[in-house]
Parts: sequence; structure tokens; C-alpha cells
Amino acid sequence: MEPSPALAWLLLLSLLADCLKAAQSRDFTVKDIIYLHPSMGSSGTAICESELLPPADALFKCLQLSARPATPYPGGFKCFTCEKAADNYECNRWAPDIYCPRDTRYCYTQHTMEVTGNSISVTKRCVPLEECLSTGCRDSENEGYKICTSCCEGNICNLPLPRNETDATFATTSPINQTNGHPRCVSVIVSCLWVWLGLTL
Repeated sequence: MEPSPALAWLLLLSLLADCLKAAQSRDFTVKDIIYLHPSMGSSGTAICESELLPPADALFKCLQLSARPATPYPGGFKCFTCEKAADNYECNRWAPDIYCPRDTRYCYTQHTMEVTGNSISVTKRCVPLEECLSTGCRDSENEGYKICTSCCEGNICNLPLPRNETDATFATTSPINQTNGHPRCVSVIVSCLWVWLGLTL
């Protein structure tokens, strides 16, 4: 029997298709967190792995259940962290399970992608407020890439990637200006007293 070139090409193409499918990036999910970071889901695995909850709700419940009482400082939090990872899965998969430095408050994500949406690089880290003041998407000059930046406040809140203007936001759980209201009240009261005294004299 003589070997068929058509059959050889068919086998080669199917092998290449399988390789490309395996190399295709995928998103990081709540199940990946539980699998790769067991401490995050150990106390509520059934809820963390629930198919009945939407992914965002499952992640929130999972993080609530797994919150450890002892943090290195009050309000301690964690972010996914990586520098120029190939995609979101690679970034989150290898992110160290450590608390952010005390002088930081937000989780930062910068996603560089092709115009087709395929990831080129992902950078995530813990940052202070100043690094979160210019979120959004922009086109990189001369390279034809799109760069989207987002910030969020909360324990490992930077799970997803920003891919457009809707995702590339600064999401906080508390007001950015957390000034105490008392000095303002005092100045209003003092001003009123001055006006009252001026009217009575």
C-alpha cells in the first residue's frame, strides 16, 4: 500500500489545530483560584465552586468565607500581581499569595492587547492612589496596540482584565476624599456665630 500525501497533510493539519487550541489563552476563573490557592476557598468550597451563582457573586462569597481573621495590619488586602505576563491566566496563576504593602490601597491592572483583543502583556500590582488617577484605554503610538488600565479597591478585586472603556475604570468601595466632616461643620458654625454677632451688635 502506497502512503497517501493527502492523508499525511490531513494528519499534520489536525495536529497543528490541536496545538493551536492548546496554546490559546483562556480567562482565569473562581475555580482556578480555589485550585491554585486552596487557602482562598477552604472554608466554603461548596459555595466557591457553585454553578448556581454568577462568577462575580461566587467570587465575592468565596472571598467572604475565606477571609482570614489575622492580617498583617488593619485593612490588609491582596491583589493579583505580575509583570508583563503573556495573558490573564498566566498572571493570576503564578501570582504570589501575599499581602500588599501598607502604603498601598488599590489593585492596578494594565492590559496591552492587539486590536483583535488578543493579550500581549498583563501587569498587575498593589498601588497607592496616585497610580490610579489615569484609568481608561488608549492606543499605543507606532505599535498598533491598545492599552487599558483599571484600578479597584478590595481583596483580589483585579481578577478580570480591562478590555474596553467600560472595564477600564477606577472602582472604589469608599470615597476617595475621606476627610473628616467635623472641621467643615465647625467652620460653618463659627461663620454663623460671626454673622449672628454682627447682626446683634
